[in-house]
Amino acid sequence: MSDLLFLKLGGSLITDKTGVEAVRPDVLDRLAAEIAAARSANSELKLLLGHGSGSFGHVAAAKYGTRRGVHSPAEWAGFAEVSSSAARLNRLVVDALQKNGVPAIALQPSASVVCENGRITYIATHPIQSALAAGLVPVVYGDVAFDVIRGGTIISTEEVMMALASTLQPRWLLLAGETEGVLDENGRLVPTITRQTLPQIVDALGGSRGTDVTGGMAGKVISMLDLVDTHEQLQILIFSGLVPNRLQKVLLNQDNVLGTVISRFSL
Repeated sequence: MSDLLFLKLGGSLITDKTGVEAVRPDVLDRLAAEIAAARSANSELKLLLGHGSGSFGHVAAAKYGTRRGVHSPAEWAGFAEVSSSAARLNRLVVDALQKNGVPAIALQPSASVVCENGRITYIATHPIQSALAAGLVPVVYGDVAFDVIRGGTIISTEEVMMALASTLQPRWLLLAGETEGVLDENGRLVPTITRQTLPQIVDALGGSRGTDVTGGMAGKVISMLDLVDTHEQLQILIFSGLVPNRLQKVLLNQDNVLGTVISRFSL
């Protein structure tokens, strides 16, 4: 599936991460409409969509410390609460897509993933492959997961996508957020990040605004570099989803788009 695109809608983009279960309905609806428009313009577009949990799953996960492990009855009750919270946002995302004519189908990561000490060791890919073959848009998200050592944990959307990349072989991983891309300490856009250039900008990579239990920008960039190191065909683009029509343009042509490209080599 070399023409497959992975797209993540950041939790801070589609929700207000400083609130509790506060979605941005206008932003979400516009993004869904742009995805629909891109699919109409290119009938061959194959897309796996993911979204962050934002003010939904992260708040509950931080309350219970779910990522560190789940053992007591109270922690398992919290595990279930985090799952429900993340699923509520997923339902809103899928509903917005379907309302705009996108044949989206939710695929719950906690039902298909096994972890060991916080790392995904198994993920079922057949349902996603079947959905793509049928012309559907599978939608995954950050979720809880059962863990053979910790009992339970949290997996981010990026971690789910990284686990899927080996089998599905996407050409691009597109990360839509609130900013134009990765910014340096002076607020200027960093157009390209490679393993060689990372030390020059790593100190400028702060955490996420609001509550985030999955790592913030620095951790995400390092994880993305690990991903492109092991998948030669893959490039990653971080861009703003707040700019109207930007997402549609990115889906139709990944070249010459304002944003930050993460790759193995300088472009």
